[in-house]
Amino acid sequence: MTPARVPDATFHTRIRNDALEGPNPFEWKDLTTSDLFAGRNVVLFAVPGAFTPACSESHLPGYEQNYDAFLALGIDRVFCLSVNDAFVLFQWARSRDIQKVFMLPDGNGEFTRKMGMLVERSGLGMGMRSWRYSMHVVDGEIRRLFVEPGFRDNPPGVGVEVSDAQTMLGYLKG
Repeated sequence: MTPARVPDATFHTRIRNDALEGPNPFEWKDLTTSDLFAGRNVVLFAVPGAFTPACSESHLPGYEQNYDAFLALGIDRVFCLSVNDAFVLFQWARSRDIQKVFMLPDGNGEFTRKMGMLVERSGLGMGMRSWRYSMHVVDGEIRRLFVEPGFRDNPPGVGVEVSDAQTMLGYLKG
């Protein structure tokens, strides 16, 4: 069962530090659920995996292209969560020219598991991954959750029918 509030978790991220020189000006920074959601109006969408077709071709680009529309509706941040590590999410964002959406690595699947959204994708060699969903969160409270249909282990794929940017924008516009 999905919680009414976002679960407590720690995300191991890499944040740019302009004081560092060289080709890798990033440092580890652990962010907690509180750091990300407390006192904020947030949209989070979760994808099964970086570089996968639907995630790369429609899900992530849709939120990036509509980022300013989300801000205009009072959203403070848009997060893309994936059960991948920070290095993979950085390279995925770079490959898709993602500048606005915050890439949130849930490398251990802690947040995803506590959300009740962790599924097995070993049938495709992907291990444990997030189910595809999106949610509107205000100060840690989940106001609306859009979960793609057919929740189960080892699906052949997970389409983008209800967790897309347009559905979320429609909901936020009321």
